[in-house]
Amino acid sequence: MDFTSTDNLARLVGKKHELLAQLRDVGRRQLELIEAGDLTQLLRLLASKQRLLTGLHAVERQLDPFRRDDPERRPWRTGAERLRCAELAEACNALLADVVAGEKQSESRMRLRRDEAAVRLQGVHQATQARQAYFQPTGVHEPRQLDLSSGS
Repeated sequence: MDFTSTDNLARLVGKKHELLAQLRDVGRRQLELIEAGDLTQLLRLLASKQRLLTGLHAVERQLDPFRRDDPERRPWRTGAERLRCAELAEACNALLADVVAGEKQSESRMRLRRDEAAVRLQGVHQATQARQAYFQPTGVHEPRQLDLSSGS
């Protein structure tokens, strides 16, 4: 029997698991940076996250042919290898759920930080307008001061 395809399937599922674990860890770090308000580090982290997502997308494309196969007809070297691959695939599903939940939490925190920043900016804008109102000419003539000093 040719076990090449199932060996490849197991390798791809392992790679997918590895990438999802890294994405979960990056997502946790992302949330920490959002909480800390460290946008510089956050942008760097998001760039590395994009590379992980690109890698995951490539693995998913390589897994596509296996989705059309009947899992019961795949030849495995041993039952233990088949079980290990199935368990790893289930672990991938759990990791993906964690990644998605983390993304939703990060998105929510970013939205909250954005709204907080908008409120602060609005306050600064209003304070600036009030300050300018005191120092802008209003069109009403200011009373002139009378010089009462003795010029003699």
